[in-house]
Amino acid sequence: MNRAVVGEKAPDFTLSTDTGSELSLADLLGKKVVLYFYPKDNTSGCTFEALSFKDNLKKFTDSGYVVLGVSRDSVASHAKFKLNKELPFTLLSDPTEFVCKEYGVLKMKNMYGKKYLGIERSTFVINELGILTHEYRKVNSKTHVDQLVKDLSI
Repeated sequence: MNRAVVGEKAPDFTLSTDTGSELSLADLLGKKVVLYFYPKDNTSGCTFEALSFKDNLKKFTDSGYVVLGVSRDSVASHAKFKLNKELPFTLLSDPTEFVCKEYGVLKMKNMYGKKYLGIERSTFVINELGILTHEYRKVNSKTHVDQLVKDLSI
């Protein structure tokens, strides 16, 4: 069930960060948020997307955005990925899939004939009031960040 709806309040959550501390979406009221969901740390597409956010981070922060990445990976996995790729933004761990379900990003996938439930690469933009303003689903890891920069005029 997709509970995240453009034009409505974004579903709140509290998750562990790559440092082990907790972060709630409610803590970011007053700031704009780019919340991107990705399947797995240290995989080629996810690394490319993360590095694209890294390369464009100044554009986002100069325009008042906080960038947050979310996957089901552990805090330890996130910490290693962040350190390895020198990622200057927070990664959030959602091992229970609660936030993934709230944002409707879990989809049946098929790899080598095996079906499994995985994260569909998706991004949500939330304004200072906590309202979901943009949603991107089935994004292409190689072109998505450039498209996002263009769409947000940053």
